[in-house]
Amino acid sequence: MSITAQVHDAVSVHKMETLLFFVLIQLTVIVLAARIGTAIARRFGQAAAVGEIIVGILLGPSLFGLLAPDTFNYVFRSAAPEPMQMLSQIGLVLLMFQIGLEFDFAHLTERRNRKAVLWVSVASLALPFALGLGVGYAAAPVLSPGVDVTASALFVATAFSITALPILGRIMMEFGMTRSQIGVIAISAAAINDVVGWLLLALVTMLTVSRFDGPGFAAKCGMVLAFLLFCWFVVRPLLKHLMRRFDVARNGLSHNLLGIVLAVVFLASMTTFQLGIFAIFGGFMMGVILHDESAFVEAWKERIGPFVVVFFLPIFFTYTGLRTNIGSLDSMAAWGWCALILALATIGKFGGAYVSARAVGLNRHEASILGIMMNTRALMELIIINVGYDLGVISQQMFTMLVIMAIVSTVVTSPCLRSWLPRIGMPVAGR
Repeated sequence: MSITAQVHDAVSVHKMETLLFFVLIQLTVIVLAARIGTAIARRFGQAAAVGEIIVGILLGPSLFGLLAPDTFNYVFRSAAPEPMQMLSQIGLVLLMFQIGLEFDFAHLTERRNRKAVLWVSVASLALPFALGLGVGYAAAPVLSPGVDVTASALFVATAFSITALPILGRIMMEFGMTRSQIGVIAISAAAINDVVGWLLLALVTMLTVSRFDGPGFAAKCGMVLAFLLFCWFVVRPLLKHLMRRFDVARNGLSHNLLGIVLAVVFLASMTTFQLGIFAIFGGFMMGVILHDESAFVEAWKERIGPFVVVFFLPIFFTYTGLRTNIGSLDSMAAWGWCALILALATIGKFGGAYVSARAVGLNRHEASILGIMMNTRALMELIIINVGYDLGVISQQMFTMLVIMAIVSTVVTSPCLRSWLPRIGMPVAGR
């Protein structure tokens, strides 16, 4: 080997070690900050994810970059962002798989309170979608100049429509509401919201990618439908056969089975990426087709789930935080738009759930509690707006406003439930 080649190899190794050094710094800061955020959130009666989301935002330019710009730049700007971006996206694929695993379709067939579930789910989707579409069309020329107005408005409308089923489920468990009448209605309606919300996101993404070309959109819809059918009628039976062969209930989650499942998740994610609807949908679909394999689900949640939540999820929240700059809302007009978006998003979810609940006979206290719970957005909202930002149909200002809306709508849930639950005769610990 020539001296030149040796020097080149030495330089390459040094660059790689330097990149690794800064990635490890970032991971150390992110993981420790997330644990601190979780502890503080629980101390204030909030869900753990609330603390992780807020810490992720604070690690970005909104606070860390503002108070200590030199340190912020050293930690997060000294190396190329691609490694952290890749970790964030891999984590999001695994998280979506986990969300799919935790999805309980029994809620969608619950006979008790079926009328209330149907009305609440439809109203809490339709009203916020309509309000989001309207404000999205009005705001796009001002807040996201140069983007496709229809695509931008559709993403805002979809973001307005979603309810964070995983976070809501955890909050309900903390309040002992999972088996109550109001709890069954809320979680069932949220489940329908999630199903329709992800379908909406897939459709809006396909529309945007196809640039609203009719034949192109129809072709993508056909390919996605073929993928879904293939997953359900081919991949699902094969995976179920593997579950029986490995006998997870008796033998636990073996390394071979885990490797096969991960490979299938990654293949599905690559497929949906090629179809133009982002890799996360492949992960989610694989989770859905395995949701009724209770032994596998429990084994995943016990062995893999904590690592996804402790390691990967904070990376995604911080990745979102690095894109969020509250300082970009630098005028009264910008904050006026932010307040309007927050108000309309809340009116849409709370109002739709409240009016529909009252229409089917629930009292005003029960209807208020349903509205509060359906307004919880959290992680689901952040996923949607990151997709919109990646597609270039919402600006950083609009992105920041929607992040603020996601945080506020989630933070208010627990305090409001503490205030309202005693009014329907449900005791709350600590009151």
